Amino acid sequence: MFDIPAIDVHGHYGRNLREGVPDFVNDFMTADAAEVARRARAVNIAWTIVSPLQSLFPRFHGDAVAGNNSAARDIVATDGLLQYVVIDPRKPETYQQADEMLRQPRCVGIKIHPEEHGYPVAEFGRPMFEFAAERKAVILSHSSEQLSLASDLVRFANEFPEMKLLLAHIGCGWDGDPTHQVRAIQSSRHGNVFADTSSARSITPNLIEWAVGEIGAERVLFGTDTPLYHTSMQRIRIEHAQISDRDMRLILRENAIRLFGLQELTGVTEVAASGQATM
Repeated sequence: MFDIPAIDVHGHYGRNLREGVPDFVNDFMTADAAEVARRARAVNIAWTIVSPLQSLFPRFHGDAVAGNNSAARDIVATDGLLQYVVIDPRKPETYQQADEMLRQPRCVGIKIHPEEHGYPVAEFGRPMFEFAAERKAVILSHSSEQLSLASDLVRFANEFPEMKLLLAHIGCGWDGDPTHQVRAIQSSRHGNVFADTSSARSITPNLIEWAVGEIGAERVLFGTDTPLYHTSMQRIRIEHAQISDRDMRLILRENAIRLFGLQELTGVTEVAASGQATM
């Protein structure tokens, strides 16, 4: 168990500040960069791609600009972490930060969160996707609550095939429907839409297995949503999924290497579509 050096494509670090939640419960879901990295190492997660909770919380009041600046310092100083730069489309400075930070080797993608920032992606999405397409970048977006419907997000991915879209939280849906992310991938036209396993719904029996059966393991990536969820619990769910060893390796590691271009960081010289890697 845990013999594959996994890559967690959906993590965070920092102080959890959900409104309406007791302080001690927010403490449960708080961890600094070093602690997030320590928890990952404990279960053989080689890299975790994180965004700072400071950029997202409290809801509608997260400071994306300050969070990005902090992350640029913290990630470089912490072994095992990579960075998402956070874009809030109503804050032009975050585009400027993203333009600069995406040129740095430890910043590998863009994070957007319509729900926490409080804007409908259907209205504000096009400039972000155009920005990502110009840089051939990956966008990780929360999905599929009412401001961040997977069906809205995939329309922009269809319009801008040069970028790649990673839909967060397979099984998440504002209406209780666990199929939103998978159906969005099935409606994508360019093979540039993927989804991660970071939802609390991932512990539902057969959900991950159903997703793999519907869209193929090549479209599914491992995510934990650390420190909001328990890192080892999220990993063991994939380790014990009723899928093939090949599919498990794709989900835990190889899809992320290919999607984010991590060959140099991981010592992999090639990752083919078949999932075969050359070390």
